[in-house]
Amino acid sequence: MLRTDEYLLWAEKYRPKSLKEIVNQEDIVVRLKKFIQEKNVPHMLFTGPPGTGKTTAALAFAHDLYGDNYQQYVLEMNASDERGIDDIRTKVKEFARARVVGTVPFKLIILDEADNMTADAQQALRRMMENFTATSRFILIANYASKIIEPIQSRTALFRFTPLSKNDVIERLKLIANKEGVKFEEEALETIYEISEGDMRKAINLLQSSSAVGKVTADVVYKVIGLAQPKEIRDMVSLALEGKFNAAREKLRKLMIEYGLSGVDIIKQIHKEIFGNNLQLSEETRLLIADYTGEVLFRMVEGADDEIQLNSFLAWLVLLGRRITQE
Repeated sequence: MLRTDEYLLWAEKYRPKSLKEIVNQEDIVVRLKKFIQEKNVPHMLFTGPPGTGKTTAALAFAHDLYGDNYQQYVLEMNASDERGIDDIRTKVKEFARARVVGTVPFKLIILDEADNMTADAQQALRRMMENFTATSRFILIANYASKIIEPIQSRTALFRFTPLSKNDVIERLKLIANKEGVKFEEEALETIYEISEGDMRKAINLLQSSSAVGKVTADVVYKVIGLAQPKEIRDMVSLALEGKFNAAREKLRKLMIEYGLSGVDIIKQIHKEIFGNNLQLSEETRLLIADYTGEVLFRMVEGADDEIQLNSFLAWLVLLGRRITQE
């Protein structure tokens, strides 16, 4: 384990340094390697869910293109951190002013979270991309391509990143755990994958947070992330459908008090569990519950009391269970 004064996020520490280390994005890696071989690089737009390797791929591409001293040829900026397009324009102008000496005749500008920029800022960025084409190439990174204006999309080569597979995430977590001397259970790593939903950065950070407690188990992971065990959610729903309102309500109070969960957290977990295979429900019953969870969630987001709304939800489940029994 790292000492406090040496604390470093494992997601950064174990970030792939080269394109050959990137997994689950084979088509993208092939295209990027071709650009490197030809030394002919267009402006590019990397898009996809968080934690799928967009920024990592951009930096790995820069490393493979320029070599170990790639930092001097790369300007990395975050659109969320900059105060406005004028700040970005000033930095880009200063960086792109000088030509590159070497086999690669341009510098690389990586703009992360570009989809957070306003439409006006993106229009200004489009003009910058045109003005500095002779000395620079842009890599724009966005979670949602639809938030990037069409003039920019038409000027960039699009790369769509997909969530990492279960095997790739678990293998990477095992590698990190073994290197850091962390003891873990296989079930815990599967739990981390299910919670992270293919977000590698979230998975690694969750592993690191869980390791601070000791051996990484499924129970520890749920406590660290602030979620209840799925079985407890399923038990609560089953009790209500069986007509045992008081027992279901006690389960609910335990989740809210002992786990410190908000009503929104609980209703989201309920929504997730009703579509799993562990609750034996008919398709019609799942649809009815899904519809009502949406209604309850809306009420809570609008400011209604969490406990009252969840008690109402359990009462509705009891009535639904009685109706199913009568049929």
